Amino acid sequence: MAPAVPRFHLFEFNDQPWLPNFIRGKVQAGLTLAWITKLPIIQSASPASIVARVLDSQLGASIRDYVFIDFCAGAGGPTAYIEKRLNQRLGESKSASNGSGATGSRKGKPGPKSGPGSYAAVAALGTPAENGSSGSGGGSNSSPSTGSNGATPVASTLEPVRFVLTDLYPHEENWRKVAARSPNVTYVAESVDAANVPAELVARYKNDGKKVFRLFNLAFHHFDDPLARLILKNTVETSDGFGIFELQDRSFSSFLSCCILGIAAFLFAPVYSWKWRSPATLFLGWFIPVIPFILTFDGWISSLRTRTPEEVEALLKSCGAEGGPAELSRWEIKSGSETHLWPLSSVNWIVCTRR
Repeated sequence: MAPAVPRFHLFEFNDQPWLPNFIRGKVQAGLTLAWITKLPIIQSASPASIVARVLDSQLGASIRDYVFIDFCAGAGGPTAYIEKRLNQRLGESKSASNGSGATGSRKGKPGPKSGPGSYAAVAALGTPAENGSSGSGGGSNSSPSTGSNGATPVASTLEPVRFVLTDLYPHEENWRKVAARSPNVTYVAESVDAANVPAELVARYKNDGKKVFRLFNLAFHHFDDPLARLILKNTVETSDGFGIFELQDRSFSSFLSCCILGIAAFLFAPVYSWKWRSPATLFLGWFIPVIPFILTFDGWISSLRTRTPEEVEALLKSCGAEGGPAELSRWEIKSGSETHLWPLSSVNWIVCTRR
């Protein structure tokens, strides 16, 4: 159903260059918590876990063909958590299929484990990680070894899915900490414009035999229509897929969920002030609740900015990509919505891949 409210591209505090960085950082930290938190009883999964599940289900057996590049990573956001959940899912699925004797199946009853139980364990055995700014992609050109029975050991056949953080305004200090926690998350230290991606960045992964999948986590609504068309044009011409994931839409329930986010930021400010050893969090989150106000206000505006799948498809068709309608006809759009905070809030997703 079409939203009752038309789309408006209005003012958001977090978009403004004059907003002090220490306030922006606290707001981004609040949004990251919204992505990764799973509240007991009322949430079956965190939004980051839902994104991992959507990527797994929509890309299927070809998911390891892709490297996932977050083109609007901000301070890091949910990407590291999506990577962890996705590689855990793939590792568990592979272990289950190996144990049941199935070949190439993503579904199988659990059986005896015959190797590392997750992709993280495989990575710890020596999967190369890229340098933060100029890695070669981390691929391996060595041939898999085989056991005495002719079967390839699990450790040599499993390959973790890799994620890369980029942004127009890089947060290298934050990203360095994120990358240090996982060998499957790397970053590009230089500025990367999603509307004009350097050819060498894409070539780095394609030379490794990978397809490029672009991620826009809580980001695509920030682009007005002209910029969104430029980004989609560049995506079609240089990438093999993209995913748009939003935590809001143009609905009344979305506006209510933004109010809940602001209230939660206010109530939990003392907790995170102590946890982060940050008096500023207590001051700006509780005594003068600037952070809860911005989270609520920007959440409302983000809801008004968020596009429907049909609106994104219209932009895609009018983006002017090289190859015209013939090229665009090779792209398949799927979309859906999965509730993470019943009955108010859902992860709204669009996954588009080249056929």
